Amino acid sequence: VRFTVAEDFIEVFTTRPDTLFGVSFITLAPEHVLVGKYTTDDRRAEVEAYVKTASNRSERDRQAEVEKVSGVFTGTYAKHPFTGADVPIWVGDYVLAGYGTGAVMAVPGGDQRDWRFAKHFSLPIIAVTEGADIDKEADERKDATICSEGFLKGMKVPEAITRSIQELEK
Repeated sequence: VRFTVAEDFIEVFTTRPDTLFGVSFITLAPEHVLVGKYTTDDRRAEVEAYVKTASNRSERDRQAEVEKVSGVFTGTYAKHPFTGADVPIWVGDYVLAGYGTGAVMAVPGGDQRDWRFAKHFSLPIIAVTEGADIDKEADERKDATICSEGFLKGMKVPEAITRSIQELEK
């Protein structure tokens, strides 16, 4: 999925395009080639220090330590492909450069790693599925009904996945 940034874009990886209307931020792996490009001057020192610290941790450690939350805001926003909303771009070491595109569309209402990150940094958490208690955890069910706003609302997850892919291809 591509999120526009000025005259460019970030291509994010997702296994759940049905959760697009629950995106509240994008997270880049610290090693992602676009980190420097999308870091504003006023955030540069903090982002570079974070990237340096993250580079001292192995991917194995980063995957194993799921309770350890760290990250930094780049100062830049991307545009949501369907809503046009501004989506803040963060750097977080829970995202791995070698997995997918090294960038994820963060859906804290539907992904537990994103939920921990959002809770830690007080970022918005949007409910994606009916019956979810997103105050306690993300709802990763694949048999639920979509409740987030947009053209997928009311669809069962499998149908919403197909429809979201069709709309993205358009």
